[in-house]
Amino acid sequence: MNRPPPDALAERLAALLAQAAIKNQRAFADLYELTAAKLFGVALRILRRQDWAEEVLQECYVSIWNHAGDYAVQKSAPLTWMTSIVRNRSLDWLRRPQLEATGEEYDIAAEAWQDESPGPLERLAASSEAAALARCLQELDAKQRQSIMLAFFHGLSHSELASHMKQPLGTVKTWVRRGLERLKLCLGEAA
Repeated sequence: MNRPPPDALAERLAALLAQAAIKNQRAFADLYELTAAKLFGVALRILRRQDWAEEVLQECYVSIWNHAGDYAVQKSAPLTWMTSIVRNRSLDWLRRPQLEATGEEYDIAAEAWQDESPGPLERLAASSEAAALARCLQELDAKQRQSIMLAFFHGLSHSELASHMKQPLGTVKTWVRRGLERLKLCLGEAA
């Protein structure tokens, strides 16, 4: 399927959300087709498990269907609004074990899932590459650091960054490009 240009896509998604708000199933199916791949990518980046990402994405689309009428075009782009739902639901999912009921059944399940080996985040934090990256990120200008972190750690596109940071698209692209160049140089020196 050919995707429309970004502005046309935003308008199309806003129109589909408006139709979904009045429970138009065909419009919602079109909305799903246009956004599912990107939103699945966001969930997968955060959750790191395909089965969890699929489950969270399903919950998110149910939420989008139920709350499409709450979307306000003047507050954010449609894809930004939906990405926020996926990001928040994914983070909630990661926190879920600490929030669920306790008791004997929970303890048995927790023991079965327990793994003494360090998780991906612990391995990353412990690695020297992470320390070098953190040091190099601190050497960047604040706007470069913010734009790179939002793009790579939160999955925002250039246009979403520009909208979020309330800056022209070209400016944000320049911040990201120059920041990545400086990171590359800094990390090359650290090696």
